[in-house]
Amino acid sequence: MPLFSRAVFGVLQLAARKGLAESRSSESTKERARRTGIRGETYAYWYLRRHGYVFVARNYRVPEDKGEIDLVGYDGSVLTFVEVKTRSGSEKHPGQPEEAVTPQKRQHIERMAKRFLQERRAHGSPWRFDLVAIESPKGHAPVIRLHKNAFAAARQ
Repeated sequence: MPLFSRAVFGVLQLAARKGLAESRSSESTKERARRTGIRGETYAYWYLRRHGYVFVARNYRVPEDKGEIDLVGYDGSVLTFVEVKTRSGSEKHPGQPEEAVTPQKRQHIERMAKRFLQERRAHGSPWRFDLVAIESPKGHAPVIRLHKNAFAAARQ
């Protein structure tokens, strides 16, 4: 499987050599940002697969809660909840992608992760939160940073 993941990620790298953002004049700024985010999540998914992660869920949602956990998978024997943040260098979202994971966002991810663990009856399993930060300025290949155990949660 690593060979397949390496091949797919190689194709994605080639396709993204000029950035993940797409400029379409007919789309709103919000729609372009959403599409860039989806491309970033796909890029992160294959990047992590290439590094041995095995995923069990993408875009995990809790029906009565707003938001989602981008990726849920195993890095070895550790269950990881992965948040992906992609920035295309627009003036609307300046700074590093990591800065977008605020304390409120962390609490929200933690709440959904606990719900995931409860639903899957996986409370005894080791788990952590990872962050994938992708910077993809228009016209340049994306730069990806993986932060394992990016933040700690108050475990119950």
